[in-house]
Amino acid sequence: MKKITLILAFIGMITLNSCTVNDTPPPAQVQQINNTYVSEVFEVTTSFSSNNDFSRLVTFNPPIYNSDTVLVYRLSGVSNGTDFWKLLPETFYFNDGTLDYKFNYDFTRYDVELYMEGFELWNLSSQILNNQTFRLVVIPGSFKTSNEVDYSDYNATIKMLGYKDSKIKKLD
Repeated sequence: MKKITLILAFIGMITLNSCTVNDTPPPAQVQQINNTYVSEVFEVTTSFSSNNDFSRLVTFNPPIYNSDTVLVYRLSGVSNGTDFWKLLPETFYFNDGTLDYKFNYDFTRYDVELYMEGFELWNLSSQILNNQTFRLVVIPGSFKTSNEVDYSDYNATIKMLGYKDSKIKKLD
């Protein structure tokens, strides 16, 4: 009887061992149109004040895909015709090291909210509050890159996406 139980246990182990569950989903298909990744870049210039709660809502029309990611860069300066872009969030400090203010954002598939955080924002200079330019870079969720990209570098990000500055959509 023990031999039969042992044989049945052995057969059961072999049978159960051959059953596997594939927890890894198949790779996503890369979204392409004419061999180009579906990415978009929007540019918006806005001013912040207590009248708009130091924020600006930018709506996507049409909405982006659920899997897409949005990176936001602020134009921090221009030198010899070259724009310098900083990835948000961007934090500024007083000379003693305490937080002064921060440009930040959050996004859904329908919109991006650009906003400022900090203490006494209404006391900041008009140079800081007015006419701030941002670029919203939509990175497709299906986009795969073989090497690491420094997303804090706007130019490297745009180059990785193969995006042309002439295609940037300026929003009001």
